[in-house]
Amino acid sequence: MAQVLEFRLPDLGEGLTEAEIVRWLVEVGDVVAVDQPVVEVETAKAMVDVPCPYAGVVTARFGEEGSELPVGAPLITVAVGAAAPGGSTEAPGGSTEASGGSTEASGGSAGGSGNVLVGYGTSESPARRRRVRPTPAVPVAANGRSVAAEPVEEPDDGRRAQTAGRAGAPAVVDGPVPVISPLVRRLARENGLDLKELTGSGPDGLILRADVEYALRASAVQTRTAPVPAATPATARAMPSGGTRVPLKGVRGAVADKLSRSRTEIPDATCWVDADATELMRARAAMNATGAPKISLLALLARICTAALARFPELNSTVDMAAREIVRLDAVHLGFAAQTERGLVVPVVKDAHTRDTEALSAEFARLTEAARTGTLTPAELTGGTFTLNNYGVFGVDGSTPIINHPEAAMLGVGRIVPKPWVHEGELAVRQVVQLSLTFDHRVCDGGTAGGFLRYVADRVEQPAVLLRTL
Repeated sequence: MAQVLEFRLPDLGEGLTEAEIVRWLVEVGDVVAVDQPVVEVETAKAMVDVPCPYAGVVTARFGEEGSELPVGAPLITVAVGAAAPGGSTEAPGGSTEASGGSTEASGGSAGGSGNVLVGYGTSESPARRRRVRPTPAVPVAANGRSVAAEPVEEPDDGRRAQTAGRAGAPAVVDGPVPVISPLVRRLARENGLDLKELTGSGPDGLILRADVEYALRASAVQTRTAPVPAATPATARAMPSGGTRVPLKGVRGAVADKLSRSRTEIPDATCWVDADATELMRARAAMNATGAPKISLLALLARICTAALARFPELNSTVDMAAREIVRLDAVHLGFAAQTERGLVVPVVKDAHTRDTEALSAEFARLTEAARTGTLTPAELTGGTFTLNNYGVFGVDGSTPIINHPEAAMLGVGRIVPKPWVHEGELAVRQVVQLSLTFDHRVCDGGTAGGFLRYVADRVEQPAVLLRTL
């Protein structure tokens, strides 16, 4: 007998709470196999094909292309063991285990799902797998799409079902969210706080007690200080003629949240210096004249940064306010700002401190191309420990960068242009660049930040000196 399983939008990692449906890859009535992609979604991080952990016949789809769904909202329902249109009584992928009217989300095959999604997949022990209650088949309209139906609410480890936080959104289970501590969940529940609306400050976006307490304090302050609006006609509150409202969602929304949190939580300060980059440009030209793979300017600056962070490790750290500790990180995962048609993204070069200039250049090129084509994965957009921002490509000289939370510093690089400069006691035209460092004043004082920036500037002016430290 066929059982209908509901596949909900899984947690795609890194604390992402919602995704936009870009393109459906299956229709109602299609037969799907285990791990077959069923929908293409766009998160605030990247485009992702979502594989289904069940094998069977698609009986319903939830959400139109272009609509936004929260994590935990139903995506599709699959009839496992139903007769396929071709007459087969078993969908590709094998059998499904049933026990006491519940079906294990085991992926539907003996080997299990190879794509492990948070809340799905088979890498966990059977005791920790999610159980999904069979639901009645959803009626299908004449156009092949599912008729709107009430989503099924299920208890999840004793937690209450919550709504997605927007009008018309389906009710979803309180999860999956990146929370480990039951005390954190209880604190949020008792105060009516939706954990899906929080971005964790812990490792991999883990929501800590300090995050919940901060959100509660911010809500209390906003309640006390919010002015009471005067009674005005609806026309007075309307947008001016020609005004346009642009939703803060996707990449733009993620950037807004990230920058707002940085400004709210991090007491930052900025220092800057002009540097003579003439010798650096000559060194790059000489390296690229050898016929070897081309070296980018960004790679040279990154190599200087990793050397500076080895000398000043305070700036390769993060602050854990819950434990009241500064966590100095061993590895340098170097983020760099890249402008794309979807907006500003920050790909991350993992273990940048272990790469030479040629390897850095190749990785920058690969990640930049992936950013332009929208194929960056969430893992390639997260986990940075320090960010390098070359805003000189926009034709500007200087800026005061906003730190990429939860990092502790960002180095900004302006354009390199010919300017009058005193060189060896004489006025000369040299290639000059402005370098600016914004740093978290909790991790160090101005002396450390100034020492780091001066080290970078000295290596820009005399890149050959860097060879002594390699």
